[in-house]
Amino acid sequence: MAAGLGVRAAAGGDVAKYTGDALYTVLIHTLVVLLAPRVRPLTAAGAALAVSWVVELAQLTGVPADLARRSAVARLVLGSTFNAPDLLWYAVGAALAWAVHSRLVRGRALARP
Repeated sequence: MAAGLGVRAAAGGDVAKYTGDALYTVLIHTLVVLLAPRVRPLTAAGAALAVSWVVELAQLTGVPADLARRSAVARLVLGSTFNAPDLLWYAVGAALAWAVHSRLVRGRALARP
């Protein structure tokens, strides 16, 4: 969340928006790993991407927009308006999270005696 807020403070427009989308998926990936520490990187990335896409596609129903009008938290978590390019940027975030997670897992495996 700090990275997302930092990007919004340092940049604006599409750069901040799409970086925020990617970081949203990285956050979900991180939460998956915290809940299931032994999860494989590809599984965690796939789950994070699936959740991100479901949230984005749910915006087509209007339910998130209605919830966003009632709650700032809902607006932050669910968004309000469908934007097709977001789907791509969620995949970018999942790929980034997968790459970092994979490298960390490999590094731990190499460090063991």
